[in-house]
Amino acid sequence: MGEGSGAIGARLNEKLGEAGMDCLDSAVAAHFGDYCTLLLRWNARTNLTAVRDEDGILTRHFVESIACARALRPGIASLLDFGSGAGFPGIPIALCRPEIAVTLAESQGKKAAFLREAVRTLGLSAMVHSGRAETLPARFDCVTLRAVDRMGEAVRTASGLVSPGGLLVLMTTEAELEELKSSLGAQLNWGDPRQLEGSRQGVLVVARVADAG
Repeated sequence: MGEGSGAIGARLNEKLGEAGMDCLDSAVAAHFGDYCTLLLRWNARTNLTAVRDEDGILTRHFVESIACARALRPGIASLLDFGSGAGFPGIPIALCRPEIAVTLAESQGKKAAFLREAVRTLGLSAMVHSGRAETLPARFDCVTLRAVDRMGEAVRTASGLVSPGGLLVLMTTEAELEELKSSLGAQLNWGDPRQLEGSRQGVLVVARVADAG
């Protein structure tokens, strides 16, 4: 796509190295460069994300989302990115874990339009659901949430979209996590939070939804 995609990808690999993470394959890194270029262009005319500079996108969005993608256990066949926004962490997961069928759910029309353009530009097989996630008829092996509005309410809704025995993966902060666990703790089997690489305050926590019966 953009002439600078390879250079942006190289800078992303530098950021990953600084965070103590393995670098991406050069072709995948270039796709992230295309994604960054597209995001910057769209963000200039519509509010997709408050992070509006390349360095911030690489550090705050891409590195954290790649860390999430790599933390997902093997064997996940289907994943829903709940309230995907500008595609985090769903699009990085689709780029890093192509074996997973990713659905990006976003109810805001302009953001959903961006997601469709990103999927087309990057040649992804991900699906975009332009509507509220709870209207989806399917259930998923894994549901991810990152920085969505009304997080407590969203987690309750999202947990109902996880297949029995499946995973709910939250990218949040320690303080917000404690609030979520106090209000939802009995409904989910919470794993220990882990610090998100490349983030000062962010944590990743995996909760398991109970098996049916």
